[in-house]
Amino acid sequence: MSDRARQMSLAGFLIAGPVVHSHALWRNPARPLPFLSADYYLDIARTLEAGCFDLLFFADRLGIGDRFGADKDTGLRHGDQDATRLDPIPVLSMIAAVTRHLGLGATRSTTYDQPYNLAREFRTLDHLSDGRAAWNVVTSMNDGEAANFGVDSHMGHDERYDRADEFLDLAFKLWDSWERDALILDRETGLFADPAKVHYVNHEGRYFKSRGPLNIPASPQGRPVIIQAGSSDRGRSFAGKWAEVIFTLAPDQPSRRRFTDSIRASLVEAGRAPDSCKVLPAIMPFIGETRAAAEAKRDLHNSLVSPVVGLSTLSGHANVDLAGFPIEAPVDELRGSGTQGNLAMVSRIARERQMTLADVGREYGQSVMVPQICGTGAEVAEELAAIFLSGACDGFVVSPAFLPETYREFVAGVIPHLQERSVFRRAYPAGTLRDRLFN
Repeated sequence: MSDRARQMSLAGFLIAGPVVHSHALWRNPARPLPFLSADYYLDIARTLEAGCFDLLFFADRLGIGDRFGADKDTGLRHGDQDATRLDPIPVLSMIAAVTRHLGLGATRSTTYDQPYNLAREFRTLDHLSDGRAAWNVVTSMNDGEAANFGVDSHMGHDERYDRADEFLDLAFKLWDSWERDALILDRETGLFADPAKVHYVNHEGRYFKSRGPLNIPASPQGRPVIIQAGSSDRGRSFAGKWAEVIFTLAPDQPSRRRFTDSIRASLVEAGRAPDSCKVLPAIMPFIGETRAAAEAKRDLHNSLVSPVVGLSTLSGHANVDLAGFPIEAPVDELRGSGTQGNLAMVSRIARERQMTLADVGREYGQSVMVPQICGTGAEVAEELAAIFLSGACDGFVVSPAFLPETYREFVAGVIPHLQERSVFRRAYPAGTLRDRLFN
């Protein structure tokens, strides 16, 4: 095994808005959150690049939260995860100009987009970033998004993945429609490109029809790195076919191990090598000079979250209205047409801990079930290194509690200890994002 193969991957998680997994993010007592300004995102990107993170990726959704109480009031009043989201592609285009190594990931939906448009967006980003583009593939999850696109009700779970399979198939054809040496640019002879190396795709399927070719030459990576987060059976099957990075929510070590083993099996079933995809569970670190100081930061953070705001976000994720259920009643099982893996996890944890709906809402608002890790920089690094070296994952998605504090403290306090343990790089190697992830 090479030294590079032993080293963990790290991704920063963000939403271009006031909330990430932490619903206390915008209520940071130390400073306001300028989430509508360019400098805010550029500062975060520079911090992550200083820490040699593999990538920063933005989650996204295509509508405000209005499933809870069948109204927009609660989500907007309390600031749930969907209250505001800027489009991540323009944000990443700005970040590309001020960074040189950090991978740049954006969420785009296969349910409410078209392959040709999306293929152009990511090929452009890949060119402008010298090969650092990544696409977080989502199928979208709730009826509020459907309504914004003139659709009466959201497409069923498995059908969304059927459409997504064809979407990626066509997008890959479009990215492959230019051979790498098709662009000639011979100024002396006047030959711009070799027409024989630019191909029509002539795709005609159940959901899409496109002649092609793409109107942008091949980019450094050829296609973006594919990120995916589906954890249902159908989602894992989809990931096994397409994904290169898997983002997952796993609350403990046994669930991390089970999920990673299931992804490895899905990769092999799809005819791929078991190490051809990075599995990155999310963590939310609280770092202090002592463990007690870190726990005090966590407790302050968690105290700022109302159960109602968590239930508003969970209603959107589950695509079900939770407002009609007694808030102090024990939770047995949550059902909905949204994110099935997340729903199953929340239901299991609620049963095991005998949680009420209010308890679920409070914890969901604090972290959307992302495990919170407290300690000094050395202690957090030791815990992450132990999880990584156990083989339960390939690295981590770091989700901030407060910004810019979480990423600054992680880079200053945790990264050096990971480097001392030889589980994380000290400098970026040359190459594209895909090169850094897999070479």
